[in-house]
Amino acid sequence: MSERILVFGEALLDDFGTEQVAGGAPFNLARTLAAFGQPQLMVTRVGRDAGGETIRDEFTRFGMSPEGIQSDPARPTGRVHVTRGEDGVPHYDILPDQAYDHLEGVLALDVLRAYSPDTICFGTLAQRSATSCHALAALLDASPAERFFDLNLRDGWVDESIVFTSLQQADILKVNEQELQTLFSWYCHTCPGTDKMDCVVLESECRSLMHNFSLKGMLVTLGARGAMYFGADGTAAHSHDVRAPAKLVDTVGAGDAFSAVFLLGRAHGWEILATLNRANEFAGAICGIAGAVPQDLNFYKPWREAWGLA
Repeated sequence: MSERILVFGEALLDDFGTEQVAGGAPFNLARTLAAFGQPQLMVTRVGRDAGGETIRDEFTRFGMSPEGIQSDPARPTGRVHVTRGEDGVPHYDILPDQAYDHLEGVLALDVLRAYSPDTICFGTLAQRSATSCHALAALLDASPAERFFDLNLRDGWVDESIVFTSLQQADILKVNEQELQTLFSWYCHTCPGTDKMDCVVLESECRSLMHNFSLKGMLVTLGARGAMYFGADGTAAHSHDVRAPAKLVDTVGAGDAFSAVFLLGRAHGWEILATLNRANEFAGAICGIAGAVPQDLNFYKPWREAWGLA
């Protein structure tokens, strides 16, 4: 399997009060890809502190190359205070001016040229600072790789101009229901509800978004109700196959798990509906554990075996 995926963005600590674990949407994505044996490289920046060592230890645990890790001598490793709501939905308090806000473009370009990825994955949080935003732009300008954009809006940290530019740069967009409603309010004439994803008006507005930003594909995750995929070639697929965990712990990292399996499916040439079903099922399983990735890497073994990846 030659598909190479470069993941750009924040690797940080999720602080749950009683424990601190490695997190960050791009890092969750990269670790899950690594766990499934998918060639990947993470480009991030951490501080010279205990948090940075925790991140580096996770790279080692998942067998990931550290070539893309930048070391910041002045700023701390990123941190997010996370509280779990009664419904399992996490709430985030994201700290400002962290190491990942200062990703250096020259260092990132050196890694890009050595790695030559087929796909570049990025989100919005690491673009909240001009330095990291410019570093990402340099990577995208220098590479013909396909661009996978996970919108991943975080209240108070992402403005519309960043989203607009990212959509212009993207090939495939992934959003959840709430993020889709935000995009509708910014860029579409109507804001149809998402309670019935098979609605003609809703698909029309999704395709309008795709046309306006020249997107090849668009993913909409619907939690327990599955996911939708729209392709520029007219493809439409709706997965309803979601197996809920025996006990919901939290939804931290569920969207990142979904993205990882979607990208895995593209790399292996899986049919789109099978890809959505597998992505949904795995994301549901992640909701049954604490945090975005398991402590025991044997968690991935039955999935690898079932999907022929062992």
